[in-house]
Amino acid sequence: MGRKRWKKMARWAPAAAVAMLALSGCGFLQGRQSVLDPAGPVAQGQLGLIESSFWIMIEIFIVVSAVLVVALIRFRARPGQTELPPQVHGDNRLEFLWTIVPALLLALLAVGTVKQSFADAGSPLVPHSMLVQVTGHQFWWAFTYPSLGVVTANELHVPVGQKIELALTSADVLHSFWVPRLAGKTDLVPGKINYIWFQADKPGLYYGQCAEFCGTGHADMRLIVDAQTPAKFNQWVATMSHPVSTPTTALAKEGEKLFGTIGCSTCHTVGGTTFAGAVGPSLTDLTGRLMIASNTYPNTPKNLYNWVHDAPSMKPGVLMPSFSYLKAPQVKALVAFLESLK
Repeated sequence: MGRKRWKKMARWAPAAAVAMLALSGCGFLQGRQSVLDPAGPVAQGQLGLIESSFWIMIEIFIVVSAVLVVALIRFRARPGQTELPPQVHGDNRLEFLWTIVPALLLALLAVGTVKQSFADAGSPLVPHSMLVQVTGHQFWWAFTYPSLGVVTANELHVPVGQKIELALTSADVLHSFWVPRLAGKTDLVPGKINYIWFQADKPGLYYGQCAEFCGTGHADMRLIVDAQTPAKFNQWVATMSHPVSTPTTALAKEGEKLFGTIGCSTCHTVGGTTFAGAVGPSLTDLTGRLMIASNTYPNTPKNLYNWVHDAPSMKPGVLMPSFSYLKAPQVKALVAFLESLK
Protein backbone atom coordinates (compact mmCIF):
# COMPACT_ATOMS: atom_id res chain seq x y z
CA MET A 1 0.00 0.00 0.00
CA GLY A 2 2.83 2.38 0.91
CA ARG A 3 4.57 1.66 -2.37
CA LYS A 4 1.42 2.52 -4.38
CA ARG A 5 0.97 5.76 -2.48
CA TRP A 6 4.61 6.67 -3.18
CA LYS A 7 4.15 6.04 -6.90
CA LYS A 8 1.03 8.24 -6.94
CA MET A 9 2.95 11.06 -5.22
CA ALA A 10 5.85 10.68 -7.63
CA ARG A 11 3.51 11.38 -10.55
CA TRP A 12 2.82 14.85 -9.16
CA ALA A 13 6.47 15.66 -8.36
CA PRO A 14 7.25 17.43 -11.69
CA ALA A 15 4.14 19.62 -11.43
CA ALA A 16 4.97 20.48 -7.80
CA ALA A 17 8.53 21.40 -8.76
CA VAL A 18 7.32 23.72 -11.53
CA ALA A 19 4.82 25.36 -9.16
CA MET A 20 7.51 25.95 -6.54
CA LEU A 21 9.83 27.53 -9.10
CA ALA A 22 7.02 29.78 -10.36
CA LEU A 23 6.10 30.91 -6.86
CA SER A 24 9.72 31.53 -5.90
CA GLY A 25 10.14 33.65 -9.02
CA CYS A 26 7.47 36.05 -7.73
CA GLY A 27 9.92 37.16 -5.05
CA PHE A 28 12.03 38.89 -7.69
CA LEU A 29 9.37 41.59 -7.95
CA GLN A 30 10.25 42.74 -4.43
CA GLY A 31 14.02 42.25 -4.73
CA ARG A 32 16.54 45.06 -4.49
CA GLN A 33 18.04 43.97 -7.80
CA SER A 34 15.00 43.11 -9.89
CA VAL A 35 14.70 43.71 -13.63
CA LEU A 36 10.93 43.38 -13.13
CA ASP A 37 10.77 46.61 -11.13
CA PRO A 38 12.24 49.28 -13.43
CA ALA A 39 12.88 52.79 -12.15
CA GLY A 40 13.94 54.55 -15.34
CA PRO A 41 13.36 54.65 -19.11
CA VAL A 42 16.25 52.33 -20.01
CA ALA A 43 15.19 49.59 -17.60
CA GLN A 44 11.54 50.10 -18.63
CA GLY A 45 12.42 49.57 -22.29
CA GLN A 46 14.40 46.44 -21.46
CA LEU A 47 11.49 45.07 -19.43
CA GLY A 48 9.20 45.72 -22.41
CA LEU A 49 11.56 43.64 -24.56
CA ILE A 50 11.51 40.84 -21.97
CA GLU A 51 7.71 40.89 -21.82
CA SER A 52 7.22 40.85 -25.59
CA SER A 53 9.70 37.98 -25.96
CA PHE A 54 7.98 36.10 -23.12
CA TRP A 55 4.53 36.32 -24.68
CA ILE A 56 5.84 35.27 -28.10
CA MET A 57 7.37 32.19 -26.46
CA ILE A 58 4.11 31.49 -24.61
CA GLU A 59 2.17 31.59 -27.89
CA ILE A 60 4.67 29.22 -29.48
CA PHE A 61 4.35 26.88 -26.51
CA ILE A 62 0.54 26.88 -26.76
CA VAL A 63 0.54 26.18 -30.52
CA VAL A 64 3.15 23.40 -30.28
CA SER A 65 1.40 21.84 -27.28
CA ALA A 66 -1.96 21.94 -29.05
CA VAL A 67 -0.54 20.27 -32.17
CA LEU A 68 1.16 17.65 -29.98
CA VAL A 69 -2.07 16.85 -28.11
CA VAL A 70 -4.05 16.58 -31.36
CA ALA A 71 -1.40 14.27 -32.81
CA LEU A 72 -1.37 12.08 -29.69
CA ILE A 73 -5.15 11.71 -29.74
CA ARG A 74 -5.76 11.41 -33.47
CA PHE A 75 -2.90 9.08 -34.29
CA ARG A 76 -2.92 6.98 -31.16
CA ALA A 77 -2.82 3.18 -31.46
CA ARG A 78 -6.31 1.69 -31.80
CA PRO A 79 -7.46 -1.42 -29.89
CA GLY A 80 -6.47 -4.52 -31.80
CA GLN A 81 -4.11 -2.64 -34.11
CA THR A 82 -0.98 -4.70 -34.71
CA GLU A 83 0.50 -3.16 -37.85
CA LEU A 84 2.25 0.14 -38.25
CA PRO A 85 0.07 2.96 -39.64
CA PRO A 86 0.83 4.29 -43.14
CA GLN A 87 4.16 6.14 -43.12
CA VAL A 88 4.13 9.58 -44.73
CA HIS A 89 7.38 11.40 -45.49
CA GLY A 90 8.39 14.57 -47.26
CA ASP A 91 5.39 16.86 -46.85
CA ASN A 92 6.71 19.98 -48.52
CA ARG A 93 4.03 22.22 -46.99
CA LEU A 94 4.92 21.19 -43.44
CA GLU A 95 8.65 21.52 -44.08
CA PHE A 96 8.10 24.99 -45.51
CA LEU A 97 6.00 26.04 -42.51
CA TRP A 98 8.39 24.85 -39.81
CA THR A 99 11.26 26.52 -41.65
CA ILE A 100 9.71 29.89 -42.44
CA VAL A 101 7.71 30.37 -39.22
CA PRO A 102 10.73 30.08 -36.85
CA ALA A 103 12.70 32.35 -39.18
CA LEU A 104 9.96 35.00 -39.02
CA LEU A 105 9.72 34.70 -35.24
CA LEU A 106 13.49 35.09 -34.86
CA ALA A 107 13.41 38.11 -37.15
CA LEU A 108 10.63 39.62 -35.03
CA LEU A 109 12.66 39.09 -31.86
CA ALA A 110 15.78 40.46 -33.54
CA VAL A 111 14.07 43.71 -34.60
CA GLY A 112 13.02 44.49 -31.02
CA THR A 113 16.39 43.49 -29.60
CA VAL A 114 18.44 45.54 -32.07
CA LYS A 115 16.14 48.56 -31.69
CA GLN A 116 16.41 48.47 -27.88
CA SER A 117 20.18 47.93 -28.03
CA PHE A 118 20.67 51.08 -30.11
CA ALA A 119 18.33 53.04 -27.83
CA ASP A 120 20.30 52.01 -24.73
CA ALA A 121 23.78 52.48 -26.18
CA GLY A 122 25.51 55.58 -24.91
CA SER A 123 28.06 57.83 -26.56
CA PRO A 124 29.79 61.08 -25.69
CA LEU A 125 27.04 62.84 -27.66
CA VAL A 126 23.96 61.92 -25.61
CA PRO A 127 22.17 65.29 -25.28
CA HIS A 128 21.45 66.89 -21.91
CA SER A 129 23.39 64.25 -20.01
CA MET A 130 25.89 64.30 -17.16
CA LEU A 131 29.08 62.40 -17.89
CA VAL A 132 30.49 60.10 -15.21
CA GLN A 133 33.67 58.13 -15.79
CA VAL A 134 33.47 54.68 -14.22
CA THR A 135 36.58 52.58 -13.61
CA GLY A 136 36.36 49.03 -12.32
CA HIS A 137 39.05 47.77 -9.95
CA GLN A 138 39.55 44.54 -8.07
CA PHE A 139 37.17 44.83 -6.26
CA TRP A 140 35.65 48.31 -6.12
CA TRP A 141 34.30 51.13 -8.30
CA ALA A 142 35.76 54.58 -8.98
CA PHE A 143 33.42 57.36 -10.14
CA THR A 144 34.76 60.61 -11.62
CA TYR A 145 32.58 63.61 -12.55
CA PRO A 146 34.75 65.58 -15.02
CA SER A 147 32.45 68.60 -15.22
CA LEU A 148 32.17 68.86 -11.41
CA GLY A 149 35.73 68.00 -10.38
CA VAL A 150 34.45 65.31 -8.01
CA VAL A 151 35.89 61.82 -7.45
CA THR A 152 34.24 59.20 -5.25
CA ALA A 153 34.00 55.44 -4.87
CA ASN A 154 31.36 52.70 -4.75
CA GLU A 155 28.37 55.06 -4.26
CA LEU A 156 27.29 56.82 -7.45
CA HIS A 157 25.28 59.98 -6.71
CA VAL A 158 22.98 61.23 -9.48
CA PRO A 159 20.21 63.82 -9.76
CA VAL A 160 16.71 62.50 -10.40
CA GLY A 161 15.26 63.03 -13.86
CA GLN A 162 18.58 63.68 -15.62
CA LYS A 163 20.27 61.45 -18.14
CA ILE A 164 23.53 60.03 -16.79
CA GLU A 165 26.17 59.10 -19.34
CA LEU A 166 28.64 56.48 -18.14
CA ALA A 167 32.07 56.03 -19.73
CA LEU A 168 33.09 52.56 -18.56
CA THR A 169 36.58 51.10 -18.45
CA SER A 170 38.68 48.81 -16.27
CA ALA A 171 42.00 49.26 -14.53
CA ASP A 172 42.84 45.57 -14.40
CA VAL A 173 40.55 42.73 -15.57
CA LEU A 174 37.10 42.41 -17.13
CA HIS A 175 34.24 43.75 -15.00
CA SER A 176 30.57 44.36 -15.76
CA PHE A 177 28.43 47.27 -14.54
CA TRP A 178 24.89 46.21 -13.63
CA VAL A 179 22.16 48.09 -11.77
CA PRO A 180 19.08 46.04 -12.74
CA ARG A 181 16.42 48.63 -11.90
CA LEU A 182 18.15 51.30 -14.00
CA ALA A 183 20.03 49.62 -16.85
CA GLY A 184 21.35 46.33 -18.20
CA LYS A 185 24.81 44.85 -18.00
CA THR A 186 27.74 46.48 -19.76
CA ASP A 187 31.31 45.20 -19.72
CA LEU A 188 34.31 47.22 -18.53
CA VAL A 189 37.32 46.31 -20.68
CA PRO A 190 40.92 47.39 -19.98
CA GLY A 191 42.11 49.90 -22.58
CA LYS A 192 38.62 50.42 -24.02
CA ILE A 193 35.69 52.72 -23.16
CA ASN A 194 32.10 51.51 -23.42
CA TYR A 195 29.27 54.00 -23.10
CA ILE A 196 25.80 53.54 -21.64
CA TRP A 197 23.22 55.90 -20.18
CA PHE A 198 20.41 55.68 -17.67
CA GLN A 199 17.98 57.92 -15.83
CA ALA A 200 16.45 57.50 -12.39
CA ASP A 201 12.85 58.69 -12.34
CA LYS A 202 12.46 58.93 -8.57
CA PRO A 203 14.73 59.38 -5.54
CA GLY A 204 16.04 56.31 -3.80
CA LEU A 205 18.85 53.79 -3.52
CA TYR A 206 19.39 51.43 -6.46
CA TYR A 207 21.63 48.46 -5.86
CA GLY A 208 23.96 46.82 -8.35
CA GLN A 209 27.10 44.76 -8.63
CA CYS A 210 29.77 43.47 -10.93
CA ALA A 211 28.24 40.90 -13.27
CA GLU A 212 31.48 39.53 -14.73
CA PHE A 213 33.62 37.15 -12.70
CA CYS A 214 36.77 39.13 -11.91
CA GLY A 215 38.49 37.20 -9.13
CA THR A 216 38.06 36.02 -5.57
CA GLY A 217 36.23 39.16 -4.41
CA HIS A 218 33.83 39.32 -7.36
CA ALA A 219 30.68 38.53 -5.37
CA ASP A 220 31.41 41.44 -3.01
CA MET A 221 32.09 44.02 -5.73
CA ARG A 222 28.83 45.87 -5.16
CA LEU A 223 27.67 49.41 -5.86
CA ILE A 224 24.88 51.79 -4.93
CA VAL A 225 23.29 54.45 -7.11
CA ASP A 226 21.94 57.17 -4.84
CA ALA A 227 19.35 59.08 -6.87
CA GLN A 228 18.74 62.44 -5.18
CA THR A 229 16.63 65.49 -5.78
CA PRO A 230 18.59 68.20 -7.64
CA ALA A 231 18.88 70.22 -4.43
CA LYS A 232 20.31 67.33 -2.42
CA PHE A 233 22.62 66.39 -5.25
CA ASN A 234 23.97 69.94 -5.46
CA GLN A 235 24.50 69.85 -1.70
CA TRP A 236 26.49 66.62 -2.05
CA VAL A 237 28.60 68.17 -4.82
CA ALA A 238 29.33 71.18 -2.60
CA THR A 239 30.39 68.86 0.24
CA MET A 240 32.69 66.89 -2.05
CA SER A 241 34.15 70.08 -3.53
CA HIS A 242 34.95 71.55 -0.10
CA PRO A 243 35.54 68.56 2.18
CA VAL A 244 36.25 68.93 5.88
CA SER A 245 39.31 66.78 6.54
CA THR A 246 40.92 68.51 9.50
CA PRO A 247 40.76 66.36 12.64
CA THR A 248 39.69 68.20 15.77
CA THR A 249 40.45 65.68 18.52
CA ALA A 250 43.82 64.46 19.76
CA LEU A 251 42.93 60.87 18.86
CA ALA A 252 41.93 61.82 15.30
CA LYS A 253 45.13 63.88 14.88
CA GLU A 254 47.15 60.86 15.96
CA GLY A 255 45.24 58.79 13.41
CA GLU A 256 46.05 61.31 10.68
CA LYS A 257 49.77 60.92 11.42
CA LEU A 258 49.49 57.14 11.35
CA PHE A 259 47.58 57.34 8.05
CA GLY A 260 50.56 59.11 6.50
CA THR A 261 53.27 56.87 7.97
CA ILE A 262 52.06 53.29 7.73
CA GLY A 263 51.24 53.36 4.01
CA CYS A 264 47.53 54.32 3.87
CA SER A 265 48.28 57.59 2.06
CA THR A 266 50.09 55.77 -0.77
CA CYS A 267 46.82 54.06 -1.73
CA HIS A 268 44.01 56.44 -0.75
CA THR A 269 43.10 60.00 -1.63
CA VAL A 270 41.56 62.23 1.04
CA GLY A 271 40.14 65.51 -0.25
CA GLY A 272 41.37 68.56 1.60
CA THR A 273 44.69 66.93 2.56
CA THR A 274 47.99 66.11 0.89
CA PHE A 275 47.05 62.42 0.78
CA ALA A 276 46.66 61.60 -2.91
CA GLY A 277 47.06 57.85 -3.36
CA ALA A 278 45.49 56.42 -6.50
CA VAL A 279 45.59 52.68 -5.82
CA GLY A 280 42.58 52.32 -3.53
CA PRO A 281 39.20 54.09 -3.27
CA SER A 282 38.98 57.79 -2.48
CA LEU A 283 38.03 58.32 1.16
CA THR A 284 36.73 61.87 0.78
CA ASP A 285 33.51 62.32 2.79
CA LEU A 286 33.78 58.78 4.12
CA THR A 287 31.33 59.53 6.93
CA GLY A 288 28.67 60.37 4.34
CA ARG A 289 28.70 56.86 2.88
CA LEU A 290 26.18 54.24 3.82
CA MET A 291 28.50 51.26 3.39
CA ILE A 292 32.18 50.33 3.38
CA ALA A 293 34.24 47.64 1.65
CA SER A 294 32.54 48.19 -1.71
CA ASN A 295 29.09 48.17 -0.07
CA THR A 296 29.66 44.90 1.75
CA TYR A 297 29.24 46.18 5.33
CA PRO A 298 27.26 49.06 6.89
CA ASN A 299 29.41 52.08 7.70
CA THR A 300 29.53 51.69 11.49
CA PRO A 301 32.44 52.38 13.89
CA LYS A 302 32.68 48.66 14.72
CA ASN A 303 32.83 47.57 11.08
CA LEU A 304 35.28 50.34 10.28
CA TYR A 305 37.51 49.23 13.15
CA ASN A 306 37.46 45.60 12.01
CA TRP A 307 38.09 46.63 8.41
CA VAL A 308 41.13 48.76 9.27
CA HIS A 309 42.46 46.06 11.58
CA ASP A 310 42.20 43.12 9.18
CA ALA A 311 40.39 43.72 5.88
CA PRO A 312 41.28 40.34 4.27
CA SER A 313 39.42 38.49 7.04
CA MET A 314 36.24 40.44 6.21
CA LYS A 315 36.43 40.34 2.42
CA PRO A 316 38.36 37.47 0.79
CA GLY A 317 40.42 38.60 -2.19
CA VAL A 318 40.68 42.24 -1.13
CA LEU A 319 44.01 43.79 -2.10
CA MET A 320 44.17 45.94 1.04
CA PRO A 321 46.78 44.43 3.38
CA SER A 322 46.12 43.40 6.95
CA PHE A 323 47.14 45.80 9.72
CA SER A 324 46.65 43.25 12.45
CA TYR A 325 50.10 44.11 13.79
CA LEU A 326 48.79 47.48 14.97
CA LYS A 327 47.78 47.80 18.59
CA ALA A 328 44.16 48.55 19.49
CA PRO A 329 44.82 52.22 20.41
CA GLN A 330 46.45 52.77 17.01
CA VAL A 331 43.50 51.25 15.16
CA LYS A 332 41.13 53.40 17.22
CA ALA A 333 43.14 56.48 16.26
CA LEU A 334 42.91 55.61 12.56
CA VAL A 335 39.16 55.06 12.88
CA ALA A 336 38.79 58.41 14.67
CA PHE A 337 40.57 60.11 11.77
CA LEU A 338 38.43 58.35 9.15
CA GLU A 339 35.26 59.30 11.04
CA SER A 340 36.31 62.95 10.89
CA LEU A 341 36.28 62.98 7.07
CA LYS A 342 33.20 64.98 6.09
